Amino acid sequence: MRKLILPLILLFLSLNINAQDESAGKKAPNVKFQSLEGETVSLSSYYGKGPVLLSFWATWCKPCVEELKEYQKINDKYKEKGLTLLGVSTDSEKSVSKVKPFINAKGFDFEVLLDTNMDGARKFYAQNIPYSVLLDKNGNIVYSHLGYKKGDEKKMEELISKMLAEK
Repeated sequence: MRKLILPLILLFLSLNINAQDESAGKKAPNVKFQSLEGETVSLSSYYGKGPVLLSFWATWCKPCVEELKEYQKINDKYKEKGLTLLGVSTDSEKSVSKVKPFINAKGFDFEVLLDTNMDGARKFYAQNIPYSVLLDKNGNIVYSHLGYKKGDEKKMEELISKMLAEK
């Protein structure tokens, strides 16, 4: 039985990686989100200036918060050069009221959007959170990543830096 578990895990991981790689180069779906002020916002309205980093997260998700802390540092470094960081909260209707105070308490200053029914996350094939998607200035998917462990943000920063240098 144990001999079967490792190959199954490796197969699952390789399928998951392939699914993420297949989205690179494709046009991102034009998803609509709610702003913290209750306005409907179209993802395509953020295109044109530079790369757009979407981070799907929730207040209860510890790895999400760790990733957002690192993304805040990346945002601080590159926002003046054209990066747009969008934190997309997938908190449910029951916990969405905690999002704004949570963001303020953590000192995050990037834009936060709400995806309470996870329609946007589903359109990006986010199987779980944290889930990050990097888009170029035209709205094409450059890279996507599921999960977070310390150091994952380095690949994202490398891609963002490269995209901004090509601008």
